[in-house]
Amino acid sequence: MNDQYIIQTFGCQMNEHDSERISGILESSGMKRTQEVADADVIVINTCCIRENADNKFYGHLGNLKQLKEQNPELKILVGGCLAQKDQEMIRDKAKHVDVVFGTHNLNRVADLLELSRSEGPIVEIIDQEEMENEVLFDSAFPVRRELEHAAWMTIQSGCDNSCAFCIVPQVRGAEVSRLFGDLLDEAKRLVSEGVIEITLLGQNVNSYGRDLTTQLRSAVPDSKDNFRAGLRWAQDDKRRPRTLFPDLLRDIGSIDGLRRLRFTSPHPKDFRREVIEAMAETSAVCEHLHLPLQSGSDHILAAMHRGYNKSKYMERLSEARKHIPDLAVTTDIIVGFPGETERDFEETLALAAEAEFDGAYTFIFSPRPGTEAAEMVESYCDPSVAGERYDRLRSVILRSALRKHEKRIGRSEEVIVEGPSKKNPDTTTGRTRQNKLVHFDSPRKLPIGSVVKVEIISASPRYLQGNLEEVIATPARKTRIPVVAV
Repeated sequence: MNDQYIIQTFGCQMNEHDSERISGILESSGMKRTQEVADADVIVINTCCIRENADNKFYGHLGNLKQLKEQNPELKILVGGCLAQKDQEMIRDKAKHVDVVFGTHNLNRVADLLELSRSEGPIVEIIDQEEMENEVLFDSAFPVRRELEHAAWMTIQSGCDNSCAFCIVPQVRGAEVSRLFGDLLDEAKRLVSEGVIEITLLGQNVNSYGRDLTTQLRSAVPDSKDNFRAGLRWAQDDKRRPRTLFPDLLRDIGSIDGLRRLRFTSPHPKDFRREVIEAMAETSAVCEHLHLPLQSGSDHILAAMHRGYNKSKYMERLSEARKHIPDLAVTTDIIVGFPGETERDFEETLALAAEAEFDGAYTFIFSPRPGTEAAEMVESYCDPSVAGERYDRLRSVILRSALRKHEKRIGRSEEVIVEGPSKKNPDTTTGRTRQNKLVHFDSPRKLPIGSVVKVEIISASPRYLQGNLEEVIATPARKTRIPVVAV
């Protein structure tokens, strides 16, 4: 097969990681990637359904592809991901030109479904999580085409057991299922052996990783395989109590020789306990960055959201993290205009955001997701103009806080891993610090992506830092990228 494909991704890091897996599977079947839609024989759209604007953007884009299909009937259009899992029939009704619809649990089938569509016509295949075996459920077990040679994502769990009133993830990703501890260690070691120096652990609620594994094993007869299933620390604990394995995972992956940085996203504040903080503080590879979603600074709204914590508990855990981890950068998520939010509720959010002094935040206006509890709170919806005005006020607070945090870094020497030329200025090099700060700097020569450098920070803005190159610490061990890696 000599077909060319292109993948268009909507959504979060997990979606981007899914796209890497889809790309790896297609390339392992003989296809080649192109950067141009016009050159593609196959177009894959990997969707997100977390917010309404993502839905609208997708359906608008899908409509635009209809003309391409009419011009080239041999063109194959595949739609996968969260929105496909949720809206399979709607996609088929709205877009007859789509050839394959697949969900979040059958990425491994993408090449097979493509071939079936060539002989049998349009196909819709959505599989529930319960139908999948553990080793098939996790997309990390499949071939991958990484976008960066020096950095990799690893999915440690699938699904979510929380019941946040605004969130549709449990419906499209299913219940929490943890990947086996030994599988994760093996993959991390393999990645490092291939030249990866930065790994990001992915999960809907990484703090709870392993709780399902230890719950299953607690009453079972001890077995030599328990080391692989749940890690050595838990297997050697005579109590065999159900608990999260995330602190153990941070320590074990973080101790792999050659791994320079270990990140994770996202933890849930209600499950973010001292054991995780201690593991972060004690493991040098774990980066000094914590993304801890707040969602609201009002106890009334947090209760309505079913978040499982109040603002006092959130600030206690934030304070403890900063106490134990020097130079910790903290980012967050905040929703404005949740049903029932009053001006007083919002002012409490503003006050807490100012007190927390976040390094940055993803801020959103509430978007009702069909099938969620919040979507049914129609009578309590916030007026759009009011929500928009509140959003602007919140952004001002966040940007002021981010600028203050960044200005404190002026004059410091920061370790930066090069990510390539700036998107806006190709003559400027871009990279990130351990705190996940974006840094732009000039270099007398082109530095390979993945180089580790020291940069003196000379100026700051709310969204990035500007600096001067001081020295090159290390260059990538591998300069030729291997496009497809099979486990």
